[in-house]
Amino acid sequence: MFPIGDDNSSRRTVPLVTYALIVMNVLFFFVELSGGDAFIQKWAFVPSRFLANPGGDILTIFTSMFMHAGWVHLGGNMLYLWIFGDNVEDRFGHLKFIIFYLLCGIVAMFAQLAFSAGSNVPNLGASGAIAGVLGAYILMFPKGKVNVLMGRGVIPMSALVVIGLWIVLQLFSGIGSIADTAQTGGVAYMAHIGGFLAGLALTFVLGGKRGTPQLTRQT
Repeated sequence: MFPIGDDNSSRRTVPLVTYALIVMNVLFFFVELSGGDAFIQKWAFVPSRFLANPGGDILTIFTSMFMHAGWVHLGGNMLYLWIFGDNVEDRFGHLKFIIFYLLCGIVAMFAQLAFSAGSNVPNLGASGAIAGVLGAYILMFPKGKVNVLMGRGVIPMSALVVIGLWIVLQLFSGIGSIADTAQTGGVAYMAHIGGFLAGLALTFVLGGKRGTPQLTRQT
């Protein structure tokens, strides 16, 4: 089950922030590739290093949000941001959306930190922030449909089902990952869960609206 798009018929604005975030992530990934391991070690979020020197390492909370572990990691994240981010941005507005996105990413990073405080493994990726976008999408578009590639065909499916399955996967994987050793690499599932919960909460705090917006007819 592979999501490839959703219904944008109710979208009223051009998602400038979503497009800018995608471009920034792609460009930063090329910089990351050219910088190699040294660049990753310097600008990724390393839990143990951050706790040892929070002031000196604070920028990595933000830079790590624009770094990825490979082309598949980047492509998957940008696909979900492209599908769901534009609609959420349309409801929040450009300024609120970028604040929302960054806050979700920050909360996600600290959620992962809480379960891997002694880890020296670099944490990177936009997954936590995008998980927050998915949380907002569920609240704002409870009846939304997502076009899903299944086998050789494309079918419309409830966004609640598509995102719900993703949540279940992250939840069970996250519970299992708590028992991992500090030096184990892989997917930061707790960041996904933390980002998603932050997205739900911030949608209410920032005034995200549920359901289809009312359009004003010009006379």
